[in-house]
Amino acid sequence: MSDPSEEVYGPDRAERLLAMLRALAERIQALDRAGQLLERGPELQKLLGNARSELFHYEVRLTYDTPEVAESRRIVEEAERRTRDSAWGSEDDEDDE
Repeated sequence: MSDPSEEVYGPDRAERLLAMLRALAERIQALDRAGQLLERGPELQKLLGNARSELFHYEVRLTYDTPEVAESRRIVEEAERRTRDSAWGSEDDEDDE
């Protein structure tokens, strides 16, 4: 099972993503100033991969359910099912008359 903290993209995690992107931008600029941008390809690949992965999690954050949201969704679905079941029951009663 996955770590529950991976399922929630809160403000703290968003701030860490911003810091990661800013650090990546600064690193690229520093390597460019030093004339090592292309020579440090493996380092950049790793940094870019980490940023890409975290950006992906950020983009799909709305598909994640916190335990509270999942419970709320379950309650609503159960109430809707009961409403449908009782509506069907009353239609059956009317047909019997």
